[in-house]
Order: sequence, then structure tokens, then C-alpha cells
Amino acid sequence: MSGAKKQKTKDLSVAKIYINATFNNTLITITDAKGDTIAWGSSGAAGFKGARKATPYAASTAVDAVVKKAQSLGMRDAEVYIKGPGSGREAAIRALRGSGLNIKVIADVTPIPHNGPRPRKKRRV
Repeated sequence: MSGAKKQKTKDLSVAKIYINATFNNTLITITDAKGDTIAWGSSGAAGFKGARKATPYAASTAVDAVVKKAQSLGMRDAEVYIKGPGSGREAAIRALRGSGLNIKVIADVTPIPHNGPRPRKKRRV
């Protein structure tokens, strides 16, 4: 008996790409249709540090690296879900368009409060 695990083949006919663009970083996760992670990366993992992680260029570099990894596993079609207010949003989508993927859906899933927490009391001067 060998102790090596057998890699299950995943169905990557339609993958889901989640982009979380914060003010400090851009996180990219690619999952299969079921939601199991296939590849992931970030601006920080692409080699950027500090304030440069938050730039659009860092986001597009990170997207290129993650998409290349997923395409080697057989990804062709993708649904894109983008979240957050960061500067890497537009650059990440532009990089995905240029990567040759067949993008079916682009959805913004940024959480928006319907009323939010109670505001602070009024200032008395």
C-alpha cells in the first residue's frame, strides 16, 4: 500500500472567481462549481509589500498569476464575483478580460447595510 493520496479530478467547466478588493490588498480565489477552492492568491502573494499591494497594477499581476495556475488545471469558463471598495477592482476585471477566459457573469456582491448600527449621539457644543 502506498501512502500517496490520489488527486480527484475536478470539473472545471464553469469556475467561480471571487475577488475581494480591500483598501490594503486584493484577494483572488478560484473555486469549482461546488465551491471547493482550486487556486488562490493576492497582491501580497504576488510579491508586493506595503502600500504597493493596494495598487491596480498589483491586483492585475495577482489575477494573472492565479488564472494561469487555474488554466493549467483546465479552467475555461468563469463567473466573477467582486466585493469591496479597493482600487484593484477595475484592474482585476480588466486582467481577467485579457486572460482569454470565457466570462459568463460579472456580479458585484459588496455588502451594503440596509440600515446599519445605531449612530453616535449628537455632539453638544
